[in-house]
Amino acid sequence: MNDQNSRFEAAHIFRSLKSPLWLGLMFLLPLLAAPHWAMAETAVQASVADSKAKSSKAKAKASKAKPAKAKTANTKNAKAKTGGASTANVKFEHNNTGYILSGAHAHIRCESCHIQGMFKGTPRDCAGCHAKGSRMGAMAKPARHVPTNAPCDTCHRSSSWTPASFSHAGMGPGSCMTCHNGSVATGKPGGHIVTADSCDKCHRTTAWTPAGYNHAGVAPGTCANCHNGTTATGKPGGHIITADSCDKCHRTTAWIPASYNHSGVIPGTCTTCHGVTATGKPSGHVATTNSCDMCHRTTAWTPASFNHSGVIPGTCTTCHGVTATGKPSGHVLTSASCDSCHTTSTWSGAGFNHVDVVPGTCANCHNGTTAMGKTSNHVPTTGANTWLSCDSCHKSTTSFANAKLHSSVVVAKGTCTQCHERGNPYGVTGRPSGHTSASMAAPNSCDNSGCHNTSGF
Repeated sequence: MNDQNSRFEAAHIFRSLKSPLWLGLMFLLPLLAAPHWAMAETAVQASVADSKAKSSKAKAKASKAKPAKAKTANTKNAKAKTGGASTANVKFEHNNTGYILSGAHAHIRCESCHIQGMFKGTPRDCAGCHAKGSRMGAMAKPARHVPTNAPCDTCHRSSSWTPASFSHAGMGPGSCMTCHNGSVATGKPGGHIVTADSCDKCHRTTAWTPAGYNHAGVAPGTCANCHNGTTATGKPGGHIITADSCDKCHRTTAWIPASYNHSGVIPGTCTTCHGVTATGKPSGHVATTNSCDMCHRTTAWTPASFNHSGVIPGTCTTCHGVTATGKPSGHVLTSASCDSCHTTSTWSGAGFNHVDVVPGTCANCHNGTTAMGKTSNHVPTTGANTWLSCDSCHKSTTSFANAKLHSSVVVAKGTCTQCHERGNPYGVTGRPSGHTSASMAAPNSCDNSGCHNTSGF
């Protein structure tokens, strides 16, 4: 039965396909389907375009969410295209805002000041951030801060809170303890000198040290109450061994110079202190093993006296010119030993042995610099009468006094008035006031009158 049905259906289908109606539909259906295919293709293209648009929007949104990364990438691309020279402004210059970041402010994170990314309204003064309750949360004045309404930067620097400087201008004298009480500001340290005086009695406002202390009212001999090395400066290591009070040698204004009373010091024991705990021989000292008090006094090192007894004559230069006073500049040219002219008690009043000095060469030394020269009121030695050398008149080599001019040299006739005129400053007899006659009055020369000669008036 089933096979018959199947054969019937197949036969029926073939007969239907051969019918004119079906043949017409086979040509008509493709014509009807073509518009539908065109519409479907347009819809697909529109869908693809819409997908692309949505993708572009998503990428743009992602780019806005990561601006720094995109900017960096763009900068790298720009640098690659321009050979490394970027035109992109990748650094923000904060100083251009009018608020320069300095000190510690240059190293804090942006959001420490720009809370939640808010730039507008950020404070520019210290108190705007460093105040209690500020939304910035910056450090404010501690509870024990010095009472003041001055801005932070009056005393503090931007690099650190400490050290800070405080202007004491306007502070009343004696009011130091208002702040310097050890709580608000530095107070007296442990071991401070016991005193009820205000800080400014001894200290300055610029620094604690050096300090000056008014010793008025301090009982003599009580120095060690403070100067014990703890409360105040005490004896340094190597101090002269003594049980005396500080004020025996030192003043209250400064430790040095100090004076020491040598009374009671045994003669010859100088080196017990000098050279150990007190000034000793300097380099270049005269070579000697004598005690200091052989030459020096207890009041000062100089002037000192040296006992030359025992010094071999002619050996002066062993010390003089090496470790003791030598020839000064302008000394008489000589290779003789010091003791040829000088005594051992003083340099001045020296005697010079003129033996072997060539006559007429006096001016080589007696020129007013090396040795005594002509005095300001010396008789003229130039002009009508010329006598160049000292030994023309001064025959003694031990003294200039009692020189005999007329018995030593020839004076040109008629030249007496060169020296013997009234008012001349040469210390010789002048024309007396009574010489008024024609033969005796000036300008007649003394030797023209027939009265005077060179052996006597």
